[in-house]
Amino acid sequence: MSPCSSRRVIPRGRVDGSPSLSSEVDLFFSLSSLSWSINQVMRSSYAARGMLLMCVLYIFVMVDAVAMMGLGVATSGALSNLVVYLIKEYNVPSVDAAQIGNIVSGCVSLAPVAGAIVADAFFGCYPVVAVSMAFSVLSVVVFTLTASLHGLRPSPCQPGSGGPCSPATAGQMAALYAGVFLMCVSAAGSRFNQATMGADQFDSAADRDVLFNWFFIFFYASSVLGSTVIVYVQDTVSWTLGFAVSAAAAVVGLAALLAGTRYYRRPAVRGSPFTGLARVAVAAARKRKVSVVKSGELKFHHGRPRSGDDKDGNSEADLLAPSDSFSFLNRAALITDDDGVAADGSVARPWRLCTVQEVEDFKAVLRILPLWSAAIFLSVAIGVQINFTILQALVMDRAVGVGGGRFTVPAGSMIVGSLLAVVVSLGLLDRVLLPLWRRATGHDPTPLQRIGAGHVITVASMAASAVIERRRRATAGAHGEEGNPAWVSPMSAMWLLLPFALSGAGEALHFPGQVTLYYQEFPPSLKNTATGMVAMIVALGFYLSTALIGVVRRATAWLPDNMNASRLENLYWLLTVLVAVNFGYYMLCARLYKYQNIGK
Repeated sequence: MSPCSSRRVIPRGRVDGSPSLSSEVDLFFSLSSLSWSINQVMRSSYAARGMLLMCVLYIFVMVDAVAMMGLGVATSGALSNLVVYLIKEYNVPSVDAAQIGNIVSGCVSLAPVAGAIVADAFFGCYPVVAVSMAFSVLSVVVFTLTASLHGLRPSPCQPGSGGPCSPATAGQMAALYAGVFLMCVSAAGSRFNQATMGADQFDSAADRDVLFNWFFIFFYASSVLGSTVIVYVQDTVSWTLGFAVSAAAAVVGLAALLAGTRYYRRPAVRGSPFTGLARVAVAAARKRKVSVVKSGELKFHHGRPRSGDDKDGNSEADLLAPSDSFSFLNRAALITDDDGVAADGSVARPWRLCTVQEVEDFKAVLRILPLWSAAIFLSVAIGVQINFTILQALVMDRAVGVGGGRFTVPAGSMIVGSLLAVVVSLGLLDRVLLPLWRRATGHDPTPLQRIGAGHVITVASMAASAVIERRRRATAGAHGEEGNPAWVSPMSAMWLLLPFALSGAGEALHFPGQVTLYYQEFPPSLKNTATGMVAMIVALGFYLSTALIGVVRRATAWLPDNMNASRLENLYWLLTVLVAVNFGYYMLCARLYKYQNIGK
């Protein structure tokens, strides 16, 4: 397993066999844990490596933090307000803009999985991170050009003209999509690999704890800055200045990364564990016609002989034959005359013969796929909620404060409410609710219990969105403004924070629960795939939410471009029902699932 993949943004917290949320919570949000880790490293570093190496550690942490901040501010500043940018500057209908936003968010979520595989299998982390951050600079430069050059945007709509707005030309949309494409490439190479590259610089777990804590703290801090400060500049000053500030942040981040080039460790590339999974599928397919008789009469491949076979609790005697589940895959490890196994255990045709351990690893992934699939629709519902909340906020009163101190919250900044809800919920879980649970039951809640609780809260979040939208639409009807797409309801947009808070609380339960479940249940060679599994859930959720909106638009009249004449609450009620049904499917999968490593 490659050094790049072995620590793929997986918390170095407690992985002691008992399901625990505290490792993820401390990693993401616990400043007290961060201070403790720094103090521990200070004590050990002074004694073992001296002042110079301690200074190098802090310098690298700060360089990595600056690079992360620059990249995070640039990406979130462009992505958070993309839907509003499409509506106001490119005259894209509101629902179409929401669908485009979902597609882009899905790309940004899925691309890092491909970037991690490329780094693991071919180039290593640093080259991929450096190139991707250069693409980040190019991305926001393109966005800045689209905002500053009038020829790259359609003519603005004229209020009160009564005629349709001029749509963007193919060339103008191509320029915008070029920036979006560069953003996706940037996310592919940097989002996971930057944390892994940082972890590769240190030998001790304490040092890596410091790095991971700083990395994720700065990651979320940069997201908040991009979603508030940059979005505010875009909305109240100018789009050009907002994107220019993002470009400057990206340049600073790239410069910080390049400044430490000569000092970075660059571990050798050893290949991606995803390659092993693909080899099992290919080998089993190629041997599908091989006759399988009783296990005792077959010879299976276990790889090259090595010492310490039992270090993970598996002696060679335990692996004489693969398990009976998914037995059709056992052919991948079955030795035949055509496989060319050398005396030292090496294989001439690795895409025809795999080890028993690789086959069992693949089976572990298959066993957990039903639970994984049950989480996809959570992301579908959340993806719809995020983008339509922005559209709702555009036609609601976004002012906060009293008298002359009133402040208008940008619609693109509403997502910060969900992020803050995640932070607060994780803190409450770690410091209050989980200790109470332990005192009451004597043990931690299992990952499946946490995920299930997240499902229930997400159902409540969708129902809250439906109730609030129904009230907003009733206000438009009471004022006789249903036919006016530009009318802004006097109803406060702060009501939208309630479903966002519930959604964030649900995410604080099911997201870390999924990471814990996958990390606990996957075999050692596939621990890194836990993060990849969650990333794919988020990406598929955004893509499928786009498809769902398309189906609803074709089958109903719920989603016209005029939000004041929409029936968006019907879509939210539909999501409430579907998420509830999905919860029933999850409960069935959870009931049938048997933990493989609960005590290890």
